[in-house]
Amino acid sequence: MSDRMRKQATKNRDAAKVLRQRGKDAAAKRLEARADELESGRVTDCTDTVSDLISWAFRR
Repeated sequence: MSDRMRKQATKNRDAAKVLRQRGKDAAAKRLEARADELESGRVTDCTDTVSDLISWAFRR
């Protein structure tokens, strides 16, 4: 798991806490589920690949 994904999972959990305080449990559960997915390793971090493709396309 990359650092980006770990940081995003932390942000999702923090946002879920705020939503839960506001009474939006369903949205908080979705964010927590997404954080679990990010931490599980089932999600691939394609940020670098996409960035390289965009850079390549603009050079052409």
